Amino acid sequence: MKRWSEVTAIAALVVTLATAVMAQGDPAAARNTNAASPSASTDSNSFAIRNVRVFDGERVVARANVVVRDGRIVAVGNGAPIPAGIATLDGSGKTLLPGFIDAHTHSWGSAQGDALRFGVTAELDMLGDWNRLPALKQQRESLARTAQADLWSAGAAVTAPGGHGTQYGMNVPTLAADGDAQAFVIARAKEGSDYIKLIVEDMSGHSATRRWPTITAAQVSEAIAAAHRADKRAVVHVSRQQDAMQAANAGADGLAHIFVDAAASDAFVQAARRHDMFVVPTLSVLAGMAGTGEGARLASDARLQAQLSGDQLGSLTASFGAQPRPQYLERALQSVRMLHAAGVTVLAGTDAGNPGTAHGASLHGELALLVRAGLTPTQALAAATSAPAKRFGLADRGRIAVGQRADLLLVDGDPTRDITATRAIDTVWKNGYAIERVLQDSAKPATAGSAAPTDTLVSDFDGASIDARIGLGWQPTTDQMMGGASTVSHALVAGGAAGSSGALEISGEIKPGSMFPWSGMMFFPAAKPMQPVDFSRRKALVFWVRGDGREYNAMVFSGPSEQSMPSMQAFTAGSEWKEVRLRLDGFDGADPALLRAVAFTAGQPAGAFRFRIDRVELR
Repeated sequence: MKRWSEVTAIAALVVTLATAVMAQGDPAAARNTNAASPSASTDSNSFAIRNVRVFDGERVVARANVVVRDGRIVAVGNGAPIPAGIATLDGSGKTLLPGFIDAHTHSWGSAQGDALRFGVTAELDMLGDWNRLPALKQQRESLARTAQADLWSAGAAVTAPGGHGTQYGMNVPTLAADGDAQAFVIARAKEGSDYIKLIVEDMSGHSATRRWPTITAAQVSEAIAAAHRADKRAVVHVSRQQDAMQAANAGADGLAHIFVDAAASDAFVQAARRHDMFVVPTLSVLAGMAGTGEGARLASDARLQAQLSGDQLGSLTASFGAQPRPQYLERALQSVRMLHAAGVTVLAGTDAGNPGTAHGASLHGELALLVRAGLTPTQALAAATSAPAKRFGLADRGRIAVGQRADLLLVDGDPTRDITATRAIDTVWKNGYAIERVLQDSAKPATAGSAAPTDTLVSDFDGASIDARIGLGWQPTTDQMMGGASTVSHALVAGGAAGSSGALEISGEIKPGSMFPWSGMMFFPAAKPMQPVDFSRRKALVFWVRGDGREYNAMVFSGPSEQSMPSMQAFTAGSEWKEVRLRLDGFDGADPALLRAVAFTAGQPAGAFRFRIDRVELR
């Protein structure tokens, strides 16, 4: 059983599967089709706001005019002249902020659109597909209208074979224990990584018994030095204080998380200060591990609810499934308090993509947690604007100043006094264009699935065609939808399980070329792909299988949104027919009341595969 959550790699697969069948070649499928914000026109990226309170990324201006021309700020100040004929908004009683920068995310699927809807105009991805780095750079250099936040990315991380970052089904490069760390970093720089992320994680900070391989201390030092020679920042994932100290002494620019095994010692605080290290504590994800319900409280905030997609809502209310560890958050808050008091730069980052978080929305929760940890509201706002822009070299972001990109957030009230006022969003601008924030119906949370049929049988494959007794039926699916090269074929064959007349044979080849290789067949239980059906009275997915001895995956797609992450359980297709019974409650996080699809797929390792299924039931 596996739940892909930390990097939401599978979320991209869900989006692709859901849209490729329904909207292949339909440009509207990838376009934000929401209604415009009532307070601003979306037609132009030139406008002015008068009499507005401004937090410029560092300080507060009680009343100012702000003028934007062609997507850039051209004037800011009390009494700044507003050109005749330019569209002008009255900002009285409101606060204008730079667009927020989330300094730690894992951004796939709809993440960039979700982030922007909540005023996060830039995200710093800490592990992702290096193949898209050129396109990301092109997007963030443009001033064109867009419905997405800009994204910087580490691309592939520096991690050991079988180490953290390799467990999500991604085909990623790794650094062997005897490998050349400098060459590894040079390869990442050539791919276009915006910064280098190192993963120092053997799991001892989380478990007394579980251990993962990790890179060596010497490789940490060598990789950091190589990153700096390549003019890249080096950011380190740790969960133990001793690893954080090692990273600081090796010259790391920052920590991607605060450690959880103890609160920061005076020695570490001084080391971080001495080396001018920044820390992205990711309090939001630690609150999820702590089980404190921070995500659920965000999901229930009336100021945010209307803009939360089903996917975001499901993610905010999800749990890690492990024993809650409240000490994680308590230690982290204490560490942030000590680091901030000592003058160490603290950046706002959520680790969005994990249970208990959601892109965009969680940044507002992170700000509140930073204030809880001792930052003033103004300092917390700086941690989400000017500070990450400065520390990551985002030259035209994070400030409201002449020449800066007009990535802006207008909110009701005064978040420099009440940090939760950031949630009362009036308007978000990206590249000077007011973005459209009203969710289209397909993204809204589903409240109920259609009634399931009384018959438990989905398909017995005994007829003349590949059909199903309910729903749309079966469709082939491969990673070619995401630029991969894997192949799949399917056919009815004679001689099914238990003497039946037929079965469905699924064959093909898993080929290199995709970070997320897959190939198989997918069943939709409703009349249209990804529409939910209520199977809450059913207990198990039951089917017969035989094949080549490989391990395969049964995947259940469910939840309030088409983009909700699926869950899966593995099964083996041996040489003889075998009945497989997978309990639905064994698909971690699945919601049978909103079941959208079931898939049988091959994944890694690469190579040919062949298996047969028969008599698929939802009992």
